[in-house]
Amino acid sequence: MRERRVVVTGMGALSPIGNNLNDFWTNLVAGKSGAAPITYFDTTHHKTKFACELKGFEVTDHLDRKEIRTNDPYVQYALVAVEEALQDAGLDLGKIDAFRAGVIWGSGNGGIQSFHNEISDYATGDGVPRFNPYFVPKILVNMASGIISIKYGLKGVTYTPVSACATSNTALIEAFNHIRWGKADMIVSGGSDAVINASGIAGFNASKALSTRNDDPATASRPFDKDRDGFVMGEGAGAIILEELEHALARGAKIYAEIGGGAMTSDAYHLTATHPDGEGATRGMQLAMEEAEVSTGDIDYVNMHATSTPLGDVSELKAIKKVFSEKSPKLSATKSMTGHLLGAAGAIEAVACIMAVKDDIVPPTINTTALDENVPEGLDIVIGEAQKKEINVAMSNTFGFGGHNAITVFKKFRD
Repeated sequence: MRERRVVVTGMGALSPIGNNLNDFWTNLVAGKSGAAPITYFDTTHHKTKFACELKGFEVTDHLDRKEIRTNDPYVQYALVAVEEALQDAGLDLGKIDAFRAGVIWGSGNGGIQSFHNEISDYATGDGVPRFNPYFVPKILVNMASGIISIKYGLKGVTYTPVSACATSNTALIEAFNHIRWGKADMIVSGGSDAVINASGIAGFNASKALSTRNDDPATASRPFDKDRDGFVMGEGAGAIILEELEHALARGAKIYAEIGGGAMTSDAYHLTATHPDGEGATRGMQLAMEEAEVSTGDIDYVNMHATSTPLGDVSELKAIKKVFSEKSPKLSATKSMTGHLLGAAGAIEAVACIMAVKDDIVPPTINTTALDENVPEGLDIVIGEAQKKEINVAMSNTFGFGGHNAITVFKKFRD
């Protein structure tokens, strides 16, 4: 069977540095930090007192009361980003085959906010279980994909892959595969997470993953810096409309970029740590390029996973040095601005890669002032300010607890 080409025709973004696609991209290029003291709950007893929350976002501006009441914030975020993406794509859903259109949507944590609220109320109550009737559907990790399909009448392949912080790239790869294999013509893909709550922050504090730079939150996410001390929690959603090329052309759709390929590997090494030499990441990047039919010299930009953790940043740079031993592409870590959106990270970073390909701009890494002495030499890391550069091919790296690696490759669309 002839494999079909897959293109991006619409995008939506809900992020700590912008509540829509245009604002997100503008602030990313400008190097704006999304980190600030937490406003969602009392952080008195928490080691980390800051995060990258959404700013000026009112869910009532986007969803009706029933949608808000019955859905966890991670689903609400998904619905907002997907609506923007569908509008951006200019799709008339009444004119497509509903059984050839689906939803492959990722979330690393599902309804953790709803779970925290319900269990907290029960634990501090009189012992009588008075759980919300929507408790179970609100916490399910697959519910965003289900709710999206219900809202828009998309009846094709619909499910949720989960691979921790590699989840969104896993979802995009799965959507890409289903379309190129002829099992769908259009798929809504991406991811969302909403983990900035007392349990989420305390849990990641316990695993010693979060920065505790409470005196200067805006500069806390500092990938590759010798003084980095952990990642900054983020939240939000990224939505990407994928279509089979002929399906998109037939309706006169604008095309942002083409997905060239993707790959998934496993470190098979540790519960939370990446392989120290980036073994799985190395192989994943090689396989993704192989599938996209590009060589190392063709990659113009890599959006790194780079969360600002002491071990993870260096292991990824070691992997990149192995893969791009002759010449480094432009590298940057946009989590320095957005924080780490966990299961939604790959989606918002895919949006960044696609916009980089579209506008020929490399977004910067901010806050990094002195590189770790273990950073390999010869790597072209874009620090401080965005750079103009022709970007024909971009790569997005994501890695998750459990050793999951998922890498995607985006190309400029050419007939």
